[in-house]
Amino acid sequence: MQSRRLLCVALSLLSGLFLLASCGGGGVGGGAGQPFVTVLDANPATLDPLDGTDASSYRLQQLMFNALLRKNEKFEYVGDLASQYQFSDDGRTVTFTLNDGVTFHDGKTLTSADAKYTFDHLLSSTKKKAASFSEAVPGGGTQSYITAIETPDPRTLVIRLRKPWSSLLPNLVSVPVIPQGSADTQKQSPVGSGPFRFVRYDESQQVVDMAAFDKFWQGAPAVKELRVRAILDANTLQAELQSGRIDLVSGAANLSPDSYKFLGRDANLKVEQFPGANIVYLGFNCEQPPLNNVKVRQAIASALDRETVVRDLLLGQARSAHSILPEASWAFDSGQKYTLDPARAKQLLDEAGFRDPDGDGPRMRFDKPIVFKITSGNAATSQYAGVFQNALKAVGVPVEIETLETNTLLPQLNNGQFQMTTLRWIGGNQDPIFLRDLFHSSEIPTPQRGNVRNRSRYRNPELDRILDEAVATTDRAKARELYVRAQQIISSEVPMLPLWYPDVMVIARKSVGNIKVDASNDYSFLRSVTIGNK
Repeated sequence: MQSRRLLCVALSLLSGLFLLASCGGGGVGGGAGQPFVTVLDANPATLDPLDGTDASSYRLQQLMFNALLRKNEKFEYVGDLASQYQFSDDGRTVTFTLNDGVTFHDGKTLTSADAKYTFDHLLSSTKKKAASFSEAVPGGGTQSYITAIETPDPRTLVIRLRKPWSSLLPNLVSVPVIPQGSADTQKQSPVGSGPFRFVRYDESQQVVDMAAFDKFWQGAPAVKELRVRAILDANTLQAELQSGRIDLVSGAANLSPDSYKFLGRDANLKVEQFPGANIVYLGFNCEQPPLNNVKVRQAIASALDRETVVRDLLLGQARSAHSILPEASWAFDSGQKYTLDPARAKQLLDEAGFRDPDGDGPRMRFDKPIVFKITSGNAATSQYAGVFQNALKAVGVPVEIETLETNTLLPQLNNGQFQMTTLRWIGGNQDPIFLRDLFHSSEIPTPQRGNVRNRSRYRNPELDRILDEAVATTDRAKARELYVRAQQIISSEVPMLPLWYPDVMVIARKSVGNIKVDASNDYSFLRSVTIGNK
């Protein structure tokens, strides 16, 4: 046993990794009397399904809740709790017909009154998801798009709008329906209609326990006990996988590409790869010098070799991106493409007034480095951030990397306390309406609206007009034309640089079967996985 441990440690060191736990021994998850264990790479901000907008909170929601609508594999909006929906001719009324036989975890039958309660509570609250249902009005303040919610009968829900609003559908996808009267207890004891019901949350141990909901309206899960652990450290995660204490990890951003290759050689594990639609991006604060100069942002984009990073550092586990939208989107346009061109980067910096008098750096006016804030516990992010730091240094742009916990970084981004960052968007980028959320001047976070998404603090009146028109039209051809123009402007002015679409990498014990993950890495796929003999 001692020699086996030494061999495992040696192999890990060859892969550039260090294990914090023994490679041998350990219990087996998902067996008789054992929960099936999966992992999140960050702690959920909250269990409240109406308030959690971070990736980990959203994953938990996908396991315990359902919304009126969901996205299919083509990113089209189809029924979830609603069997069908229909817009009125004027686009101001939407009628939903609910599925029969849907039961909440507390035994109550879903009716339209529950859906009305959910939205009435959300729209009257200060919860994060409420902000998306209102727009800024001249002179300050906001106004809700929804004017009334009606329940003609238990299976029919009617939402009336102040004006046609195409963003209604994507916003409905992210709002789980909760039982009447449950809003005040959801944060401590979530109750939904999803495939798994809540059992307990041990915040100190970073563990959420769930059980299969046998009355789930689409069929009970094969996994009877589910444990979701938050493991932020990549070395710990790898050690737990090899010890057999984890059954499946999907889309773990804190594992490096090398780790996937290394773990794929473990006799007890398998690695499966699925095309992804989420986006990793480089974000700039367009109000902060020197990044308030468009030519500096263009220079940075021209100095980075993303293709080589994808091939050599990410080991082909991603695809280069030229738009926030995935290539499968009906509205996709690559706009202006940036490829490695150091000479062009230097020329742009010269034109921006950051000259290099003697040609060997540093450049004038860079009196201090650009601060590049990244999340901690993510090996791949640390690696490519270092590559970018060196690439920018080569063209005369000094960069200092600052590493922060995700829950510390996000408020700083909302408050504009950053210059450059890198993160990923999950799910939202699959709808072109998201372009308005990211780049419209009305979506810049303020103390009153701290949860909107234009963290780049980018302002462009022409783009505002184009995006407003695109969101308001129901003509798909017209909308595509407008979204193409928007992407061309965005790619030219680079308030945000798309980097790549990560593939969804899944590591599982070989006994786990029927793994089918969609491009958005929706965690509800766990209801369909099977467990064979160990």
